[in-house]
Amino acid sequence: MSYRLDPELARVLAALSTQDTDAPSVLRGDWQALRETGNAGQAALAQLVPPVTGVHTTTYATTTDDGASIELRWYTAEEAGPSPSPAVVYAHGGGMILGSLDLYDEVVSWYAARTGVPFLSVGYRLAPDVTGTTLAEDVFRGLIWLHEHAGTLGVDPQRIAVMGDSGGGAPAAGTAILARNLGVPLARQILVYPMLDDRNQTPDPPRAKYLTWTHDNNYTAWRAVLGADFGTDFVSPVAAPARLTDFTGLAPAYLDVGDLDIFRDEVIAYAQNLARASVPIELHVHPGASHGWERLAPHSGIGSRAMADRARAVSSL
Repeated sequence: MSYRLDPELARVLAALSTQDTDAPSVLRGDWQALRETGNAGQAALAQLVPPVTGVHTTTYATTTDDGASIELRWYTAEEAGPSPSPAVVYAHGGGMILGSLDLYDEVVSWYAARTGVPFLSVGYRLAPDVTGTTLAEDVFRGLIWLHEHAGTLGVDPQRIAVMGDSGGGAPAAGTAILARNLGVPLARQILVYPMLDDRNQTPDPPRAKYLTWTHDNNYTAWRAVLGADFGTDFVSPVAAPARLTDFTGLAPAYLDVGDLDIFRDEVIAYAQNLARASVPIELHVHPGASHGWERLAPHSGIGSRAMADRARAVSSL
């Protein structure tokens, strides 16, 4: 049986393809062009998210070990649960070279409104402005800040999770590794079609026509993230979590991915490694789904089911 898109998703992608005929092509290795087109695409996707009301945001900042100031955006819902509550530290998507807090405002607001759980969205620095483990260390700094301010914000420090989607999945998973290594409590890691393995550079022809994030995109992004270490044995698992060899003691994990996503195999392998190390996992592989399917078609059945599952994972904290 050959691969095929979910019918609802196929209709949406067909309509979008007619609108992108004038979009400039992005050459392999050109991170600037990929950032420009990717940010434009994320801005368009933000308009597709169902409207959210009843969520308040507050802006904070924290200072990294190398002296940089990064923005932290705190989301609280009017229909919040009792205090102290759980909370989620969020790392936005964008291949680690694009995206922003503003472009993910609607997404994070939706999770906060749907679950009543507050979110801290971390404005981590992007590659190639910073490289290697710095991106995960920025997100980890957000986790530390939340622990330090848990009492003021009404958060239970034993029920804090980290969450990231796509490119944000790498610094989110890297944060879970740092939390394990440094003894910082972390209740769960929620990884949404995460980008985990810099070695995933071999095209998969049977799925090529369905890819919304391509192997050329992946090459461009990872090269920007890893710099001179790209393609070597010197890559830290904090930067590329699939490089990890010891998974024991990591936070329980929720993972999901589409069957038509280049990240499918690395996500499944990561879940297997966690399970072998006796880390509790919940893994969803969605047939007929390409990368970012629920943002492309948020009202589809396959999109609604995925969002409901993620909200359940957050609410269960």
